[in-house]
Amino acid sequence: MQVIKNISDLPRIATREGYGKALVELGRQDDKIVVLDADLAAATKTGAFKNEFPDRHINCGIAEANMAGIAAGLAASGKIPFMSTFAMFVAGRAFEQVRNSIGYPHLNVKIGATHAGISVGEDGATHQCNEDIALMRIIPGMVIVNPSDSIEAEAAVRAAYEYDGPVYLRLGRLAVPVMNGREDYKFELGKGTLLREGKDLTIFATGLCVVESLYAAQKLAECGIEAEVINIHTIKPIDEALVLASAAKTKTVFTVEEHSVIGGLGAAVCEVLSEKCPTKVTRIGINDIYGESGPALELLHKYGLDAEGIYQKIKRAIE
Repeated sequence: MQVIKNISDLPRIATREGYGKALVELGRQDDKIVVLDADLAAATKTGAFKNEFPDRHINCGIAEANMAGIAAGLAASGKIPFMSTFAMFVAGRAFEQVRNSIGYPHLNVKIGATHAGISVGEDGATHQCNEDIALMRIIPGMVIVNPSDSIEAEAAVRAAYEYDGPVYLRLGRLAVPVMNGREDYKFELGKGTLLREGKDLTIFATGLCVVESLYAAQKLAECGIEAEVINIHTIKPIDEALVLASAAKTKTVFTVEEHSVIGGLGAAVCEVLSEKCPTKVTRIGINDIYGESGPALELLHKYGLDAEGIYQKIKRAIE
């Protein structure tokens, strides 16, 4: 069982930092790797790759749809392109090109989508992409990974590199607690991770909500409620066996995500359970609304996606 005594004691690093670090390490190993960005190398953390491998970095300018086409061409010629920009711009603005130029021919393109979710903060509703998982899930063959911290982000980038096909890597702007710094940590594409065993309910969480859910479970335990916590870092393909086993055990499920409750992790879990193990599911995330401008941590608290908010929502639901 993974125990976090105090979230404030953990170092905080953004998952986009892990993305940039992993790209440099992989770039040293394989010269087929090419990194593209949309004039956002500093923000997406691809700048380090650009500095070390300038001949393998392409700044496509503020033209994400064109960048998707270039990435597709590079993949078709045998390269392994990582295209990087904000989630709102690649999942939203370039959806058609991602669908038709990358997804349809199932090309080996990796999408590093940073600044996802409401934790973009002061950039406001226009940049807070709470719809990207839903958009990418609908593309046939698209793998979707939403790492919980910078260590998992590095592992996800390596796994994406080893996988032959399109991968959407969802990354954040906000520095988040590093929870996976343990010797037995293991990442496997398509496999969830059981972090805490419980008998009363299951919390399936993804992204920055994983550590918050783990801490919320510890608070629930103080009230005599034993919650099982599972990190679903790969949303597509989802770990059906783990979802079904935990739901059959606890009979009560909560999903927690920094994404709309429509089309994201909650929807993916509900689809599995409704077909194979009908179970009561409560989805915690961004309801059918747009975000707003404000400090990231304050927004997470306001929308009930921090440990306290998750704890209170679960406690009210089961009472």
